Amino acid sequence: MNLIYLTILFPLLGFLLLSFSCGYWSDKTSALIGVGSIGLSSIVTILIGYSFFINNQIPYTQVLWNWIHINNFNVSIKFILDGLSLIMLCIVSMIGFLIHLFSSWYMQGKEGFSRFFAYTNLFIASMIVLVLADNLILMFLGWECVGFCSYLLIGFYYSSEKNCMAAIKAFVTTRIGDVFLIIALFMIYNELGTLNFSDISNIAKLSLIHNNYTISLITLMLLAGAVGKSAQLPLQTWLPDAMAGPTPVSALIHAATMVTAGVYLIARIHCLFLLTPKILYLISIIGVITLTIASCSAIVQTDVKRILAYSTMSQIGYMFVALGSKAWDVAVFHLMTHAFFKALLFLSSGALILECNHERNIFKMGGLKKNLPFLYVCFLVGGSSLASIPLITSGFYSKEKIIFSSLSNDDIIIMLVCLCGTLLTAIYTFRMIFNIFHGEEKIIIKKKYTGINYYIPLITLLLLSTFIGALIKPSLENIYPKHNFHETSKWTLEIISSILIVVGILMSRILFLKKININNSTYGKFLHALWYQAWGFDWIYSKLFIKPYISIASILKNDPLKNLFDFPILLLRLVNKVLLISESGYLRWYILSISISTLALITIILIKII
Repeated sequence: MNLIYLTILFPLLGFLLLSFSCGYWSDKTSALIGVGSIGLSSIVTILIGYSFFINNQIPYTQVLWNWIHINNFNVSIKFILDGLSLIMLCIVSMIGFLIHLFSSWYMQGKEGFSRFFAYTNLFIASMIVLVLADNLILMFLGWECVGFCSYLLIGFYYSSEKNCMAAIKAFVTTRIGDVFLIIALFMIYNELGTLNFSDISNIAKLSLIHNNYTISLITLMLLAGAVGKSAQLPLQTWLPDAMAGPTPVSALIHAATMVTAGVYLIARIHCLFLLTPKILYLISIIGVITLTIASCSAIVQTDVKRILAYSTMSQIGYMFVALGSKAWDVAVFHLMTHAFFKALLFLSSGALILECNHERNIFKMGGLKKNLPFLYVCFLVGGSSLASIPLITSGFYSKEKIIFSSLSNDDIIIMLVCLCGTLLTAIYTFRMIFNIFHGEEKIIIKKKYTGINYYIPLITLLLLSTFIGALIKPSLENIYPKHNFHETSKWTLEIISSILIVVGILMSRILFLKKININNSTYGKFLHALWYQAWGFDWIYSKLFIKPYISIASILKNDPLKNLFDFPILLLRLVNKVLLISESGYLRWYILSISISTLALITIILIKII
């Protein structure tokens, strides 16, 4: 297990090699380095995971060096391997490897091939730092690097202003949450005197914290940071626009890295949240509201990637519900299964978009089942897992536990909203599948060459999206208490949920066959416009924050204080222009200048002597 550092070193070396190559290497060499570095990281992950289970799942720490040492403040580059960090490491490295392997096919012939893999290698390295960090400072380093990499990847096609604006929006919105996270770090150190996870856990377990108001404020700040990263209400607006980057980037952000970071933060430092029941309940409320508004928005979207983006917001909402219900292990379990089927759906959508000549509107597709049977199976399995089809999909086993955890916590209203969410999820998921693969053929398919780097990732993720993926149970017994669900209630809830899922699929089929449009009534037009524009959050934020900020900035750009700061610059420019006049290039001018200067110098000396 002393090889933990290699899981970060390999992707980091891949990033450095690809960066310094400046794009001069061939695509094959760049792909070999970009994909190979993540592959080596995955192999090391398997080895240390095997060693972890052999050693009876005893947590292991590795100290590389002392990072910060100021008086009593001491922070080390220290990694921890326990059940939670191991499952996250497996998701990041292994799902990341499959996405990288698929990307070597997807990015063929595209501009910025080596640059793409340089960014994604740094992305993976940053996320591994985040999940293995033993303290909040090191975790925050990975946290910020992940945000920076997402900015680079979302704005990868920077020649388009729209893509650049989407990257800036994601960067600024997530930074809002990060500011609150920084405040939380300062408050934790001020209150507890440490930023180490194990020390914080020990202090919380021994009930050595007496200031409940401060702890409530700390957990609220931590929640704000998690909300920003995981695209939950009210900082959820950046995620749909993040579809501007290459599709494998969307798979990476949604399945293996960025949006899961907020869930991991709360799960890792759950000991503090246990001391603040009201904040835990707030987490559940945020989750159910986000999953509801995201599901409604997904129902009316036409862009296949935006539908999947809203589904991610919805599924992260379910994870927040589990966290708020103290079902930490269930939240991590759904995080894992979600990584399987969401990576499958995004990679499949990337292949679909390429096959359809970069068309993303589901209503301009149709009848593709015969021409693209493999992608049809991928969408069907991934969509079924997203909709939680009973027994045969991995999503069913994790999502049902989340719904039951809210019932076990006596949150009946939250449970009912979650059940409604399963109905909405089934509707928008199969609405997408029916419109793309069934009905009249509307688009001419141009077959693109496919190879082993195309099939292996999709087939692997397809298998993991079935019940096979649910057999991989995160080993979290030593971290969280085990839940003992009442079997009778559990079966009853699963039957109700299954009925709702079937009803949702039938509704989407009826809507597809009868071509029913929500815009047929005034009320329907209003709902369609509201949901399509993501409930108007962008418009509200633009009116409340963006436009006032721009107006204030335009007023202050000519303020006297700015002119005062600009005066030295203007003076230097004036001196520069005067000195440039003296550089005429004529020898007689230089002799005259020297003579005048000498005469002036002599005159000054004589005046001082007299």
